[in-house]
Amino acid sequence: MFAKESQNPNTPVSSQWPPVGPSEVVGSIDVTVVVPVQSGEAEVRQVLQALGDELDRHGRSWEMFFVFDGVQGEAWEQVETLREEFGRRVRTIVFKNAFGESVCLSAAVEKALGRIIVTSPQYVQIDPIELGDMLDEIDRGADFVAPWRYPRVDPLLNRAQSVLFNMVIRLIIGMRFHDLNCYFRVIRREVLEDVVIYGDMYRFLPVIAFRRGYRVVEVKVRHLQEWGRAGFFGLGVYVRRLLDILAVMFLTKFTLKPLRFFGTLGGVITLSGIVLATYLGVQKLLSHEGVAGSPLLLIAVLLIVLGVQIIGFGLVGEIIIFSQARNLKEYRIERIWE
Repeated sequence: MFAKESQNPNTPVSSQWPPVGPSEVVGSIDVTVVVPVQSGEAEVRQVLQALGDELDRHGRSWEMFFVFDGVQGEAWEQVETLREEFGRRVRTIVFKNAFGESVCLSAAVEKALGRIIVTSPQYVQIDPIELGDMLDEIDRGADFVAPWRYPRVDPLLNRAQSVLFNMVIRLIIGMRFHDLNCYFRVIRREVLEDVVIYGDMYRFLPVIAFRRGYRVVEVKVRHLQEWGRAGFFGLGVYVRRLLDILAVMFLTKFTLKPLRFFGTLGGVITLSGIVLATYLGVQKLLSHEGVAGSPLLLIAVLLIVLGVQIIGFGLVGEIIIFSQARNLKEYRIERIWE
């Protein structure tokens, strides 16, 4: 258990922790833990005790941000008590409406003091002892440590869906991550300052960080429990996941090469229209039948026009990239020896 901070009003400001006022700067402590709270039943005290004890055991200075994503309830009352017990080690952000994990993380990072950011679910999902090993990977040079829950303890159907989801990502994006659905991560602060996240993109942070040139390490961790719905989700959920995967594929592979994406897509569509139009032309020559009113002719023309327009989008994108090339940096330098 932690030692409580002194509540004596006569305590000198310089002796309070973390430091206040002008000395309160980014990197003044080791670790900031960010916990999005999306349920009134969140295990905020258990999370603080589990992760705080482990960080203390490794001699790391820390703070914990509880970001209330449009909820309060019992969890809010517990955090109020924790603030009284641990003082400025416990910090809170409250949203009036729910905005999702990406916004919670972005808002906390803007105010955080830690040089390392740990993102945690609102319950003790991973064995806290794994945090030490993940921090050690950061000390060995990793920029982003992603967990791989192994073995999983949630229902078989959920595990099967997770395996399929990560398999699709590996096939489409070409990166060997096994558990992008786990929110427990350890990240160098500069990664989150460099990478823009929005919507549900927090799931794909390891992929985006890797594509930006950061060193991403995957570590097997012991899975303790899993919250959330068991079984199949609604059709809309699967459609959104597929669209997210396609969005990440485009953002990581074609952001600086838009003509490769739009050119390929437009070329296939245009070629399909040309093949169809050629078929109709050959049919007219052989059978001497008119094709002017044929629906296939309209489809062929539509495909050709649509394909040319899509290629045009790619050309416009290339022009924009070319004009802004001096301001774009696709690489990241890890170290320079001179």
